[in-house]
Amino acid sequence: MRDPIIAPSSLVHFTNPLARTLSLRTLPLHAHEILPSFTLYTYLNSSIAPLASHHLFPKTYPNLDARTKVNWNARAVSLLQSCCINTAALAVIYLDKERWTMGPRERVWGYTGASGMVQGFAAGYFLWDLMISAAHLDVHGPGVLMHAVSALAVSLLGFRPFCNYYGLNFVLYELSTPLLNIHWFMDKLGMTGSTAQLVNGIALVTTFGASRLVWGTYQSVRMYQDIWAAFEAPAGLPVPPWLAVAYVVSNTTLSVLNFYWFGKMITTLRKRFEKPGKEDDGMNSKK
Repeated sequence: MRDPIIAPSSLVHFTNPLARTLSLRTLPLHAHEILPSFTLYTYLNSSIAPLASHHLFPKTYPNLDARTKVNWNARAVSLLQSCCINTAALAVIYLDKERWTMGPRERVWGYTGASGMVQGFAAGYFLWDLMISAAHLDVHGPGVLMHAVSALAVSLLGFRPFCNYYGLNFVLYELSTPLLNIHWFMDKLGMTGSTAQLVNGIALVTTFGASRLVWGTYQSVRMYQDIWAAFEAPAGLPVPPWLAVAYVVSNTTLSVLNFYWFGKMITTLRKRFEKPGKEDDGMNSKK
């Protein structure tokens, strides 16, 4: 399935030298998705989110301290992005018939334009996320920074192309992100311990566990098996060791963070509804 958004030839030519240097062959075909999405998220974070929040929540947002406003704006961007990327990923997984016929070799080395489109938008977001996490490390913490680095690495390696098939499947981690951000916003809007937050919390734990732990672990195991099969392939087809290590380490880092955050999430929710109003750092990650 082709990328439905046509790449401008001038941008393709402009990004070709960088793509050759980094050995990311399909990167120029999706630079028109990476760069605009990065620019859009930067503008949303710096201008639109603060302005909209002032108007929509005049009794809350203006009274937040500087650190909380940084977190609020980033979560507003994360909420919008996760809803959009989930919709795009699910649509491509369902509509892209080429993906349905891929065997182990194609799942490692294969590529479709539609999958590249989703990874392009994801890469633009994770590039922005890396910038924000590094600039405000004291607010977001090292875990979020590690997540941004690993997610960006996985997205960019998909343009080699390498595991482009699985990169799209891993985007579905974001299914839990809207609920996580809504839960955080409820705290700031004085809804801590409310019935609405309890319902959202149950949905959050269920979705997080299903999308990141169950689905994510299953896809990781399948990916490891396919990479190992490709690694043992005949001459001319094997996976370079450094490439396999880079992708596996990045993906494993994301998996470990997901299990860690899930444990913190359960602990925080239990404390929160035993003692309404009490907050815990376990819900502070915007991932």
